[in-house]
Amino acid sequence: MTEIPDNRFFLELIPMRPDERIDPEVVGSYLRGKIPDSAGTPKILQFNGGRANLTYLLQYPNREYVLRRPPLGPVAPKSHDMERESRVLLRLHKAYPLAPRAYLFCSDPEIVGAPFFVMERRRGIVIRESMPERFKGQPELFRRMSEMIVDGLAELHGVDPKSIGLEELGRPQGYVERQIKGWHSRWEGAKNEDVPDFYRMYDWLLERIPPPQRESLVHNDYKLDNMMVDAEDPSKCVAVFDWDMCTLGDPFIDLGTLLSYWVQPSDSQMRISLSPMPTAQPGFYTREEVTKRYAEKSGLDLGTILFYEIFAMWKSVVVIQQIFIRLHRGQTQDTRFADYNKRALGLLDVAWELVKDWDGG
Repeated sequence: MTEIPDNRFFLELIPMRPDERIDPEVVGSYLRGKIPDSAGTPKILQFNGGRANLTYLLQYPNREYVLRRPPLGPVAPKSHDMERESRVLLRLHKAYPLAPRAYLFCSDPEIVGAPFFVMERRRGIVIRESMPERFKGQPELFRRMSEMIVDGLAELHGVDPKSIGLEELGRPQGYVERQIKGWHSRWEGAKNEDVPDFYRMYDWLLERIPPPQRESLVHNDYKLDNMMVDAEDPSKCVAVFDWDMCTLGDPFIDLGTLLSYWVQPSDSQMRISLSPMPTAQPGFYTREEVTKRYAEKSGLDLGTILFYEIFAMWKSVVVIQQIFIRLHRGQTQDTRFADYNKRALGLLDVAWELVKDWDGG
């Protein structure tokens, strides 16, 4: 059995799950000579924290790399796009230092069972639903973390795509409408029951799309657990991950996504329980403060931002359902996902509460 290093800088590393195992000999043979310091066969451990793409640590004597591939089983069209993610990271790190550098993309499914890419290894910690014990009860730290999260997003939206060769990454015109229709199609491929309220919200969204104020790079899932922070000072960001849906479009899609995850003490227990971020703790910004700081950093008018928050909630219903359906169909053995269909419906209820705020505003 592979030994797991006793080191707090390693991110939830586990031996590879039996159904998600990749062959170190095959991986090592393929990578040999293609990336620096890749002689020999790497030791491979698996990162345990992710919910979708599978991520592995490749340990060579003089260097470590991270390998990313899509989840097991069929995936929705245009999702978990390793070629896209590697193309973004080959260029983006030059203008946005929080983006790790990619080294290689492989389209051959014979190596690890699917297309994959290899990127640099960054060191730090990933904070998910709760704060590590040693950081709890520090409201000033949480305030600085709030600023770090918002500022990192505004910085990304300030990057000129043309300056790094990413001006052809997407089609900004009609972007939000395509997003809404695309996530509707993904729901059709992942549903296991009819949910009329899902379709009602689909119609509601299509009828209210605001005109965009700016075109920018869009991460499409920007949140705290897609970031790595310094292990000693989590108000310092080390990296932003999960760029497989990065494109060009309306930057408010990203801010709406962040706001949909950003819970605060006044929220219902349902909304707090569904969030992957621990921002309900005293000291973290409220959503109003997040919006205000982003407006100050970006210079944009955020009068329609609630629409984007509602869309993000509705989109997350699909994401959660897609994860559940892989377990339901036997495409993964990861039992963490057993109640995800209930989570999806709970999130849809939260989204309808936001619609009431919009309609009453």
